[in-house]
Amino acid sequence: MTTPPVDATTTPAWDDLRRHLTDFRGDLRGWFAADPDRAERLSHSAGDLFVDLSKNLVVDDTLELLVRLAHEVHLPERIEAMFTGEHVNVTEDRAVLHTALRRAPGTEPGLVVDGQDVDADVARELDKVCDFAEQVRSGTWSGITGKPVTTVVNIGIGGSDLGPVMVYEALEPYGSSDLEARFVSNIDPTDVAQKLAGLDPETTLFIVASKTFGTLETLTNARLARAWLWEQLIASGAIEDDDDAKQAAVRAHFVAVSTALDKVEAFGIDPANAFGFWDWVGGRYSVDSAIGTSLAVTFGPDVFRELLAGFRTVDEHFRSTPLERNVPALMGLLNVWYVNFLDAHTHAVLPYAQQLHRFPAYLQQLTMESNGKSVRWDGSEVTTQTGEVFWGEPGTNGQHAFYQLIHQGTRTIPADFIAFATPAYPLTDGQGDGKAVAPGADVHELFLANFFAQTQALAFGKTADEVRAEGTAEDLVSARTFSGNRPTTSIMAPALTPSVLGQLVALYEHITFVQGVVWGIDSFDQWGVELGKKLALEVAPAVAGDDAALEGQDPSTRSLIRYYRAQRR
Repeated sequence: MTTPPVDATTTPAWDDLRRHLTDFRGDLRGWFAADPDRAERLSHSAGDLFVDLSKNLVVDDTLELLVRLAHEVHLPERIEAMFTGEHVNVTEDRAVLHTALRRAPGTEPGLVVDGQDVDADVARELDKVCDFAEQVRSGTWSGITGKPVTTVVNIGIGGSDLGPVMVYEALEPYGSSDLEARFVSNIDPTDVAQKLAGLDPETTLFIVASKTFGTLETLTNARLARAWLWEQLIASGAIEDDDDAKQAAVRAHFVAVSTALDKVEAFGIDPANAFGFWDWVGGRYSVDSAIGTSLAVTFGPDVFRELLAGFRTVDEHFRSTPLERNVPALMGLLNVWYVNFLDAHTHAVLPYAQQLHRFPAYLQQLTMESNGKSVRWDGSEVTTQTGEVFWGEPGTNGQHAFYQLIHQGTRTIPADFIAFATPAYPLTDGQGDGKAVAPGADVHELFLANFFAQTQALAFGKTADEVRAEGTAEDLVSARTFSGNRPTTSIMAPALTPSVLGQLVALYEHITFVQGVVWGIDSFDQWGVELGKKLALEVAPAVAGDDAALEGQDPSTRSLIRYYRAQRR
């Protein structure tokens, strides 16, 4: 799509939102008191997700104007363009088809893009991944000595790591005691050293995930893993110290997720054991592609396909539901409201589920790599603020860390609270504490009491009169007063199943897309990460001792490298 983006700031809806803001005053207490149906009216469902938007700083007029804005920037048309394979990634002239990775088999009409039968290609690669997973799980695939695989080590970075590790942690209860996964991403040698510690090389399978098979961090770690495998197998007498034995070991213990088959083969991996994906799948949108091979192996193909079905549920909701009830659209538009009209700079994601402890980190790449842009898709400068800093920790850990800032700080920090009705591990406290926790208390209920209480406190606060009524000394009243009107969205589901996790991830993928459309930016390129990587290659010789290269650096960098070289032992 080469047509220029609509400048949202020139639309009638944007002007009306500005006027609306002039007299706008957040008053969640008053709004709820005057409108007993507010919670019901502003709660929506998308698949298994129940999403309560009622504690956001909006009234009906706000939402109506935001939906108008979405129509005026042609959001519905952009949604359809993405799903049908138009080249909405303009700067790379590519379609954006992560949604095609989870289309239902046999969907009509079929999806053909740029002469490629996308449905057939996706089905073929998914079947290949699932067949391989079954081989590993059944013991048909074994290491060089014939022992079955017990540990899968995924080597990747960015989307080739954040997605798989997040899902692995989230779905841990669905795993098998016979298989574990570890994830290596950082080029800091500590990462690979710690992840390989204690592993049996005869039962370890490495998955090297790099589309181009040229990512510096991933290939460096892959070579370190290969050297470790050879060293350990030779030391134990499992293989001879010769090239043929080494190559046979690599073919038995390494597979790849890549389309660069020549580089895969040069590394020593059998190209038949390479699983591919396409240039229309961005790294941060790729966990449901072959990048998820480690997940298909550790959890099994059925769980992986259930994850894909969850993605598909929200895809269908996003594509077909009118914007007034479209959960990803409404949440994306609310984020625009906060960023561009209420001057919010950050966004907290607070899962009340320990299994989602890596979810905020996953969203950091998804949202900030997508929408951290200062030019629009036609190359012109943006006309608004774009992007948000996403951050968070699981509750109740965050309550004892940074909630103070959210409750009583000077900044507006929209926050998404996520919780599940049924826990993975239902436990009771048999003894209690004799105070707040009764003997036999359901610990998950105690946990969720915090989830409900935090959004209530953020919304409604505590007035000075309420503080005084508790007998608080006057000189402490102001310190113990809570202003309220701190916006939150509550997202709940029956349980954290593979399907629900897929729904949750797809929800945020589409939220991100909505914001990008309003801001007129290409949410699917990431040129901003390239310069630092290029300069690192130019700086590396200076770090390694090349004095001529050192003299070519700026004074600050030169000084820092000199310090490093003097201190390195």
